Amino acid sequence: MGQAHAKSAVHIIDKKKNETQREDPTSDGLSLVTSRAAERSGRLNITGRYHRPPKKFEDDYSSLDKVLGTGYNGEVKLATCIHSGEKFAVKAFKLRGVSKDKRKELESEAEIFLAMDHPHVASLVDVYESDEQLFLVMECMEGGELFDRVVERKRFSEKDAAKAVYQMLLAVNYIHSHDVVHRDIKLENFLYETKDSDHLKLIDFGFSKIWQPNTTMAVSCGTLAYVAPEVLEKSYTSQCDLWSLGVVSFVLLFGYMPFSGAEAKQIRDIKDGHFSKKQAVWNKVSAEAKDFVQKLLVVDPETRLTAAKALNHRWLQTREQRANVIDQSMIEDLCNFAKVSVFRRACLGVMAWSLSVEERSKVRDAFLEIDKDRSGTITINEFKIAVEKNVQMDDATLENAFRALDANHKDEVNYREFLAAMVSSRIALHDDLLKVAFRRFDTDSSGFITVENLKEVLGETFEGNEVQTLLNEADLKHDGKISYEEWIEYLRGGYGDVKQHHADAAAL
Repeated sequence: MGQAHAKSAVHIIDKKKNETQREDPTSDGLSLVTSRAAERSGRLNITGRYHRPPKKFEDDYSSLDKVLGTGYNGEVKLATCIHSGEKFAVKAFKLRGVSKDKRKELESEAEIFLAMDHPHVASLVDVYESDEQLFLVMECMEGGELFDRVVERKRFSEKDAAKAVYQMLLAVNYIHSHDVVHRDIKLENFLYETKDSDHLKLIDFGFSKIWQPNTTMAVSCGTLAYVAPEVLEKSYTSQCDLWSLGVVSFVLLFGYMPFSGAEAKQIRDIKDGHFSKKQAVWNKVSAEAKDFVQKLLVVDPETRLTAAKALNHRWLQTREQRANVIDQSMIEDLCNFAKVSVFRRACLGVMAWSLSVEERSKVRDAFLEIDKDRSGTITINEFKIAVEKNVQMDDATLENAFRALDANHKDEVNYREFLAAMVSSRIALHDDLLKVAFRRFDTDSSGFITVENLKEVLGETFEGNEVQTLLNEADLKHDGKISYEEWIEYLRGGYGDVKQHHADAAAL
C-alpha cells in the first residue's frame, strides 16, 4: 500500500493519568462488571454469556494456536466451538499478578463489549473468568480488515465508499446512543464479516469508555494518524470518533492518509486541521463527498457533524439503497411472538446469542429497516409504523406484541430480542444451536438445567413468573430438572432424531 497507506501504529496513551470507569475491582471479579452491563442492556442479554468455574473455556472451545491479530489489550487467536464446529476469535489473559490498572482496563473492555448488540458491531459471545485466567470469545470476522481492502483497491469508488461509511456510522451512532465512546476508530478496527461480504463490523473496545454527556475526557489515547485535535489537547467528547471516521472516509475516497509524515508534523497538522490535497485525486471526487469529509475533519468538535447528522448528509443518500425486506408475514411473526410461552421466549432470547453469521444475515436487514432513527434499537413508535404498513391491529394488541419482544423491559427492542422472535419462526432449531443454548443455561456443566441454573440466568423471577414454574414447563419427567432430551422435546415438540439426541445428551 506504500507509505501513504502504511498502518499507523503510533498510539497516543497518557500514562500519567489513568482513566477509570468505576470503583476499584473487588474479589468478586467480573461479576460486578456483568451486573453493570446487565443494567445497561438487560439481564437476559448478559448472564447466559458470563461463566465462572466449574464451567471452563476448555469445556466449550478448543485450540488457541493461530494468531488472528493484535488489539490494544493483547493478541486475538482462533478457537473452535466443540459443540458446533464454528470458529471464534479469542482474547486470553492471565490474571495472576496483573496490576490493578491493567485489571481495570480488562474489566472496562468486558463491560462495554458485553453490552454491545448491533448488526454492525462484533459480538462478544462468551466470557470465562477464573482466578487465574480470563477469556473473551468473540465472533470470528473472516473477511479481513477494511485496511486490507483499501490496500487491494488503492481507493474505493464513491458508491462503495458511501456503502462502507454508512455502515460504520450506524455502528458509531449506536455506541454513542448508548453513551460509549470508542476512541480508536481506524481502518484496522472495522472488519468484514466474510470474504465475499461487504458487511462491516466495529471491533476492539480496549480504548473505549462509558461517557456521560456534558462532560469531557482527558486521557490522550488512540492512533495518532486518526486522533482528533481535541484529544491531543486532552479535553474531548464523543465527537473525537467522528474526526477519526473522517480520516477513514478520506482514505477510502482519496487513497492516502490525510495526516502523515514525522510525528511532530502530524500533530501540528492535526491541530491546525490542515490535510493534504493531492489535486490529481482530489478533483476526481464529487463535491458532495468532499463536503462530507470536510465537515468531519473540522477542528472545532462543536461544529463537526455528529454521527446522527452525518447519516443524513446528502452524499450518503447517493449510496445503493437496501431493498424493502419487511413483508406482512414477517410482521405477523413478530406479533405472534407474544403468543409464545414466557419460558420459551427466554430460551429463544438466550439462543439468539448462538446464531451463526448465515442465520443472522437472513433477518438483520429487516431490523435495520424498522430502526428508522438508526439508534440501533426499535422503539414502540418505530414498531407501530412497521406494523401499520403491513397489518391491521388495535393498539392494545400492538403494545402487547411489543412488550413480549422487549424481554429486558428497556422500552426498546434490541437486536437479540428481534432475533429471538425470528428464531421462533424463521430460523431452524438445528442440533448445534440447541446444544450450545442448552449449555448457556447449564451453568455448572452438570448436564441438566436446574432451578438454581435458571436463577443464575434469569433471576429469581422472569416476567413475573417464579423460575420453578418456568422449569416445570419443560420438566417433562417431573424430576425437578431439565435434561437435554427434555430440552429438545420442549423446544421442538418432539421432532428430530431421537437416537442422536441420546448421544448428544451423553456427550453433554
